[in-house]
Amino acid sequence: MPVTMNMQEAKTNLSRLVNAALAGDEVVIANRGVPAVKLVPYVRPKKRELGFVKGDESWDDAFFEPLSEEDLELWGS
Repeated sequence: MPVTMNMQEAKTNLSRLVNAALAGDEVVIANRGVPAVKLVPYVRPKKRELGFVKGDESWDDAFFEPLSEEDLELWGS
């Protein structure tokens, strides 16, 4: 069952609206009778994994060493 409230009423009932959204109800907050926003539960994003290192978590310590002067010149630095 959708729940729709005007802004002023929503300010007073914010906790109730959050609980309704967490329970799966559709919660719409209106501004002067016109639907303005929809309140939805926050979904924590999954931890991103870099594609080029997927499954390979063995780094050589040399990877973290500063580049040599010769390498820096090749990169234009």
